[in-house]
Amino acid sequence: MIYTLLLAVLILDGIFLGVVVLLQSGKGGGLAAMGGGAAATDGILGGRQATTMLTRATWTTGSVFMALSLILSIMSSRAALPQSILRQDAAPILPVAAQPILPLLDQIVGDGSDVPSEPPADGPPADEPPAGGDGND
Repeated sequence: MIYTLLLAVLILDGIFLGVVVLLQSGKGGGLAAMGGGAAATDGILGGRQATTMLTRATWTTGSVFMALSLILSIMSSRAALPQSILRQDAAPILPVAAQPILPLLDQIVGDGSDVPSEPPADGPPADEPPAGGDGND
């Protein structure tokens, strides 16, 4: 609840910060003005401009944005406490009913009643030698 509220305030603050920064006028003395000569010393050692309301609003909203970001990151990291992987319990091994290694073996063999007692009719019986002689010719 409080996390959601702070997150909403952070989003609104970010939007407001963007608007305030875009409303400010350019100072005209960025890195391009640091070319050299007397203008460089005026830029560095010159007097400070009077702070306007937009400058104060930028500093305030920027500070609030940073503080809220820090608070929300701490809150989100505490929600999921780190755990050691060494303390995780192994999955319990449940006793499984005896299952065949070959699943179709039960269907083929079963309890022994399915096994035909006679060889198929198209092949010779196992007791008799093949027709064509016994090899003593």
